[in-house]
Amino acid sequence: MRAEIEAFIPKYPTKQAVTLPALHVVNEHLRCVPMAAIPEIAEILDLAPAQVHDTMSFYGFFKQTPCGKVRAWVCRSISCALRGGEEVLEALSDKLEVPPGETTTDGRITLEFGECLGLCDHAPSMLAGTKVYKNMSVEQVDEIAALLRKQADSGE
Repeated sequence: MRAEIEAFIPKYPTKQAVTLPALHVVNEHLRCVPMAAIPEIAEILDLAPAQVHDTMSFYGFFKQTPCGKVRAWVCRSISCALRGGEEVLEALSDKLEVPPGETTTDGRITLEFGECLGLCDHAPSMLAGTKVYKNMSVEQVDEIAALLRKQADSGE
């Protein structure tokens, strides 16, 4: 991971500008950014650990404990909420047996809510890994849960 982070340094105007890419590198490898990684990132980038922590804590994307192989964000913006996004999230939570913000007991899927995915014309929507789910409904939850499990198995 150190080599990956260091490879970003020449591509940015300052080492501090590499903070976000460095956090992504750690997150991709560990499915989280543990607190122990913060001083190491800070050392590589010649920053105070507090500077790295400030960046990390600003973004809700970074968690300190491992997330599932697939992180599924169900949008709860106004457009998605008006078209049933909250109900889809609740039904998916029931189907996967995991509350929003948590990871399934097998560690495969983390179910979360997203504030806006920018897919208002396809509301309600969800982002899971690299896949986008559009125009979702409660009636599709069984199918969507099966697709998430398959996605977690394939590592997409």
